[in-house]
Amino acid sequence: MNNPITIKACLQQAQLLLSDISDSSRLDAEVLLAFVMQKNRTWLYTWSDKIPSPDQLQQFNQLVSQRQQGTPIAYLTGEKEFWSLPLQVSPATLIPRGDTEILVEVALELAQTLQQKNPQEHIRILDLGTGTGAIALALASELPTANITAVDKMPQAVELAEKNRAALGFKNVTVLHSDWFSAITLQKFHVIVSNPPYIDEQDPHLKQGDVRFEPLTALVAPNQGLADIQHIAEHAKQHLLPNGFLCVEHGWQQAEAVRGVFEKNGYVGVRSEKDNGGNDRVTLGVVG
Repeated sequence: MNNPITIKACLQQAQLLLSDISDSSRLDAEVLLAFVMQKNRTWLYTWSDKIPSPDQLQQFNQLVSQRQQGTPIAYLTGEKEFWSLPLQVSPATLIPRGDTEILVEVALELAQTLQQKNPQEHIRILDLGTGTGAIALALASELPTANITAVDKMPQAVELAEKNRAALGFKNVTVLHSDWFSAITLQKFHVIVSNPPYIDEQDPHLKQGDVRFEPLTALVAPNQGLADIQHIAEHAKQHLLPNGFLCVEHGWQQAEAVRGVFEKNGYVGVRSEKDNGGNDRVTLGVVG
């Protein structure tokens, strides 16, 4: 791209460059240019004849080049929206995805039902493997009186989740360094939620798309992707209050196996909920 070049021309050329690697090449170009210009995407169209500065153009060209190599947009901009909340992201954590909002919806409904039955009680929620803090912070935004604990075994993830918590100002969330339940000791909760690693180590999709750049520790689990879910189901019982719920996200073909794990560990009322694509995405059960 040569200078001078207008915003409109920048977007057109970037869209062309990105068309081979992205089904959303126009959106990718808009997000990257808006990030560089420190404006929103609407502004780009309102002022499409403006000319970016040489520094802005250089930064934009570098980001487009990185995107051509497959680097996820969220890692390039350092942010991702989840549940309408702006979250900082980094290569140390998974990028929050829309499918995970189903897990939030399920947990929110359960928490609200429990709150209605016990209006004087503060609902206690545990988010295992919190990553960016997306699930815990989304729940905190809807449940201001709940006490929410978010844990992760990766120090970089704990630091990032705490940054997001502080930036959003949610005082009802506590972020802890914990390998699953290791730092929870005797605490008990009404609802435990988790989006754990659940991809099979041999899954060919690990070499495709955004997941190539995401941390394997947050994606992959042994035993056909079920090992962490099995660990959670087994140990969550000790940390759930009577009639407490466990809810986990899993792969779209794992629902039957996950239901079997729950039932084997004594959970009752086990069922799966579908994502926006109509696939079973979240399984939940009540501690027996």
